[in-house]
Amino acid sequence: MILSDHIAAMIEKMLEEGGGRAEVRRNDLAQKLGCVPSQISYVITSRFTPERGYVTDSRRGGGGYIRIVRVQMSRSEYLMHFFQAVGSSLGEADAAAYLKNLTDHGIMTERESKLAAQAMTESALESCPAEKRDALRAEIFRRMLLIYMM
Repeated sequence: MILSDHIAAMIEKMLEEGGGRAEVRRNDLAQKLGCVPSQISYVITSRFTPERGYVTDSRRGGGGYIRIVRVQMSRSEYLMHFFQAVGSSLGEADAAAYLKNLTDHGIMTERESKLAAQAMTESALESCPAEKRDALRAEIFRRMLLIYMM
């Protein structure tokens, strides 16, 4: 297992033990894992994102921490959260993260997720100018979410 996977697994375990909430002290966790604190920060900022269903908050200083909360929402709140979070631009990797999250939470099936992902790939959108693809992808994603909101 690579270090970033190990860090993510430890944080996930902390979240499970804390009922969906964890306070991570970067220095303590880095020392425990034998890495530098910036590696902990990298994992948190790349894997524990709103697109993946997490909210983070940090406090700097000697007793500082990073608080991670797994978002608990109803189906309609979840869909509205994603609808608002997408904004006017959506990259292919972020779209994939949103779709995985929707699948993991039982809002869409694996098949529906794969269909939506294929509709938003770079190759599917290649007839659109490159500088407009992220905007088109965001629009496709929002319209797809509207179907689930009905």
